[in-house]
Amino acid sequence: MKVFFDERQLGHKPEIYYRGGAPMPHPEQPERAILIRDMLLEQGFSIHAPDDFGTDPIKAVHDPDYVDFFVDAYQRFSDEAPQGALGIPTRHPGTRRGRCPRDINGAMGWWMTDTSTPLTENTYEAVYWSAQSALSATEAVMRGDRAAYGLSRPPGHHAMTDCANGFCFYNNAAIAAHHLRRTWDKIALLDVDVHTGNGSLDIFYERGDVFFCSLHPDPAIYPTFYLGYADETGEGPGKGTTLNEVLTMGDGEAEVMAALDRGLAAIGEFGAEALVVSLGFDMAADDPLAAVQVYGDGFAEMARRIAALNLPTVLIQEGGYLGPSLRDNAEAFLTAFRDAIAD
Repeated sequence: MKVFFDERQLGHKPEIYYRGGAPMPHPEQPERAILIRDMLLEQGFSIHAPDDFGTDPIKAVHDPDYVDFFVDAYQRFSDEAPQGALGIPTRHPGTRRGRCPRDINGAMGWWMTDTSTPLTENTYEAVYWSAQSALSATEAVMRGDRAAYGLSRPPGHHAMTDCANGFCFYNNAAIAAHHLRRTWDKIALLDVDVHTGNGSLDIFYERGDVFFCSLHPDPAIYPTFYLGYADETGEGPGKGTTLNEVLTMGDGEAEVMAALDRGLAAIGEFGAEALVVSLGFDMAADDPLAAVQVYGDGFAEMARRIAALNLPTVLIQEGGYLGPSLRDNAEAFLTAFRDAIAD
């Protein structure tokens, strides 16, 4: 199973964000990807530099002006900001009526919903190549690989059509799912990150060609809050193609596996021809953002059950933060998935 990753994805280096009114160290650090990358090399995975597909596949799921905003946003901010200022939005419109202003502070608030997506010097390069890693994994599967893994960092599944949210800028998994439509008619996007894939839900909510399923506890927690409830099932052509499997805070592996089985059954009923997995290791019991209790053996079992769908599969990295078991959980899932598709 090929892996795609670019060292430029390490360039985004956020310092702090605000949670519940308090400043705290930002958990989405480059070391997350370094730790997983090094494990993959030790386990014999082949890591490839991604190809450059440009911004057109990104703009296929995001507002083009939103995509372009990040190209020079940090430079614009740093040109105007006082010494020592952080690239954190502090003004928000409160409504989507109106327009994006020329002022960089107003523009940041227009395109960025919260403090968890600060601009740093190399943010654009990092998010651009994170998307290219996802696209390269997608292209590998479209060319005939049974599966491929995009070690996408920063993550993407909270990024909505036209706004950054919850550590995420470009929605790598949504970009991958839409790109797969060049080869297959019906795509499933399964989100097993512990947080609602609210950005992916937003992007595909009115589409009937992509079935979206997210496993998560009560969505009324940071960073999702507003989307991911069980009665949200899609609208218009997408009616019935969104499934939120809502867990209870503190649920263990039995409850998570039952929800996964229901999601996999729904994907089968939809008739998906290819699969994207938003892969989060923050379902771990000891993750810094823990909300449920999955352990290494549980991640391996999740991998085997997903592989048993026997679909062309693109794995895209989402969450999983610097807790004690991150490396072990990544190893458990990815080696189990590789072994399962090799049988």
